[in-house]
Amino acid sequence: MVIRVFIASSSGFVAIKKQQQDVVRFLEANKIESEEVDLTMSEEQRQWMYKTIPPEKKPARGNPLPPQIFNGDRYCADYDSFFASKESNTVFSFLGLKSQLASKAEP
Repeated sequence: MVIRVFIASSSGFVAIKKQQQDVVRFLEANKIESEEVDLTMSEEQRQWMYKTIPPEKKPARGNPLPPQIFNGDRYCADYDSFFASKESNTVFSFLGLKSQLASKAEP
């Protein structure tokens, strides 16, 4: 499956831009197949993302902010959860992927 990162290319918030870059850079550095989905370019994709995020993961007010991370159509989490998994060295299981060490050991 491809990891899909929902981003907003025209966000005016520096923090959101940095978070988006952090996720994308991590995926690129670890050679994880990914796709960026720009919410500002597709109302259909934005609505799909809003509907697919589980209710318990949505903010109490407003819409979920990018970056939002999916493995195919399965919701993984937002940036805060991604960062926590990165800090605890559990990103691969967080994303629903085999670790790179396990995949390199297989023939």
